[in-house]
Amino acid sequence: MSDHVGGGALAGIRVIDTATLIAGPMVATNLGEYGADVIKVEQPGVGDPLRTWGDAKDGIGLVWKSVSRNKRCVTLDLRQPEGQQLLHELLDHSDVLVLGSRPSALARWGLMPADILARHPRLIVLHVSGYGEGGPFSNRPGYGTLAEAMSGFAHLVGEPDRPPSLPPFMLADGVAALAATHAVLAALYHRDVRGGGGQVIDVNLIEPLARLIESATLSFDQLGVNPRRCGSRFDASAPRNCYLTSDGYWLAVSSASPRMAQRVFSVIGRNDMAEDPRYFAPAGRLARGDEIDKVVADWIGQRTMDEVTAAFEANDCAIARVYDAEALLGDPHLVARGTFTPFPDPDLGPVRVQAPTARLSATPASVRHLGGSLGADNDAVYRDLLGLDEARIAWLHANRTI
Repeated sequence: MSDHVGGGALAGIRVIDTATLIAGPMVATNLGEYGADVIKVEQPGVGDPLRTWGDAKDGIGLVWKSVSRNKRCVTLDLRQPEGQQLLHELLDHSDVLVLGSRPSALARWGLMPADILARHPRLIVLHVSGYGEGGPFSNRPGYGTLAEAMSGFAHLVGEPDRPPSLPPFMLADGVAALAATHAVLAALYHRDVRGGGGQVIDVNLIEPLARLIESATLSFDQLGVNPRRCGSRFDASAPRNCYLTSDGYWLAVSSASPRMAQRVFSVIGRNDMAEDPRYFAPAGRLARGDEIDKVVADWIGQRTMDEVTAAFEANDCAIARVYDAEALLGDPHLVARGTFTPFPDPDLGPVRVQAPTARLSATPASVRHLGGSLGADNDAVYRDLLGLDEARIAWLHANRTI
């Protein structure tokens, strides 16, 4: 439906992003990287709270710049009837709508997903919310922090004798955005390839993250076992932990298979363990987890990072340094892949943002520009796309609808 110029697998698809902060907008970001024309709708005068979220440079939010890449920015007050009507005019020219407000707010504005679909039957209506539809918590304020607690994630993360841990980054929102993105792509396939119509997609912040730790609920359901925090160890693999080198670096070691564990034992000079069948099967290694962890930690703790890494890599063992942001940006492998490359921005100058994570050979995803200023594309969208005349645009401005 889009006449937006650009390549990519989703060229010709137009997305209206009315959500705020992370989860819903990240879905639109993902679709935009694949070539969709994304129009970001924000409240006049204030914009998406993401603009002021996190670190800023010269008053400009850094996360906003990346999450709002490839989006055209317009202002529109969805609380006004005129704003709601203008949204419907945009939807007449669109394929996907991303909503992020609570159901009670959408009901007040006359923008419930089912009602929108009834008016635009070929539209894919994605509603990302804290709790989703159909339960007693649907209208509670929902944020990623709460989802990280309720999903069971925080219960499992941290040391056994310490409180539950919440991640200092947008984990639940990011996981929900990935789940919602592939749901939108499935819905577009159903519509455009199989000849179906539009549909409503309901995604909350809890369930996608809970799916990643489903082993815990399966264990409780079938065995009555309620998994607990175990630090960086893992109840399906040993040795598996973060170990400190003599020169102060942390290294992560993984031994997901018995053969990998044998190689680790050989590297650290414990051929007796490598040849002992009690240390081969996962159950045997897990039963001796404390012993294994100590011998690996002691060996690594007596050597530098370079010495440990060289020994492990020479024997094809799985090991990696625990990176901070500086190390991540400087990693030679990621540099070779172009994972973080400087991108020109009129506000900030060169900005190293992460490239699209999936590499498509025929229709590669791309970053065309970073997040723009509030209402920067009002004229291009309202005048050029919708064909509004000057008198109506002036009235919408005067009425603070846009």
